[in-house]
Amino acid sequence: MTVDSKRNVLGVGVDATDYADATERVVAAAQQRRPLALTALAVHGVMTGVLDPAHNARLNSFDVVTPDGQPVRWALNLLHHAGLADRVYGPLLTLHVLRRFAEEGLPVYLYGSTEETLGRLVPKLAQMFPALKIVGVEPSKFRAVRPGEDVEIADRIRASGARLVLVGLGCPRQEIFAYAMRPLLDMPLMAVGAAFDYHAGLLRKPPPWMQRAGLEWLWRLGLEPKRLWRRYVILNPAYLGRLAAQKTGLWKANPPAPATERLSTFDV
Repeated sequence: MTVDSKRNVLGVGVDATDYADATERVVAAAQQRRPLALTALAVHGVMTGVLDPAHNARLNSFDVVTPDGQPVRWALNLLHHAGLADRVYGPLLTLHVLRRFAEEGLPVYLYGSTEETLGRLVPKLAQMFPALKIVGVEPSKFRAVRPGEDVEIADRIRASGARLVLVGLGCPRQEIFAYAMRPLLDMPLMAVGAAFDYHAGLLRKPPPWMQRAGLEWLWRLGLEPKRLWRRYVILNPAYLGRLAAQKTGLWKANPPAPATERLSTFDV
């Protein structure tokens, strides 16, 4: 499934992939000591790329972009007959990857979120995967990177012996961070979104039927209406409109050329 698995969804290249394939791609990159950038995109992540050409180009340079939300999986099946039976949900993919890293003895570095969240996350992961080696934990500083600080962060990660960086900075900060840091690291970076909060027990998961029906956005909106209403009330209809236009040929959704330059400013 890894051969030519990119498919155009509103101008963003999303992989027609599954949990097993995405997991193996991350593990292989770690074992071979080569960089790889992965993100899991729901509607908000795709629309962020649609509305920002520079970010679109960054997303299209990622090695793996999984269909995190059911509407993104539906788009792959509708537009490209991908035949995907399930999405590749970031928090669940994180567990698949960590299970394999624990089995292989490959160390992990956690970057992002807050000290409180990480303080609760680490023991939860240790409980789920007793053999997992977490060799570094670094909360977000919630500010722009200082000149030369990207190299300092990369040096700390390499010195830890990590073979994977999980990045929990939220969309689109985490994708921008992973894109900027990939040239500095010989290991995969996974932008995992709300996985830190979910697995730390700070964010309640929607019931399975809501996840299957693509209604996770409604659950999240109910939990955080003030923060998320613009994301869902505005972007969800825009996504459906663009999807219909791409399907009918009214809009070609041509992606920009992949980005090649590395960012000198981004958030850490």
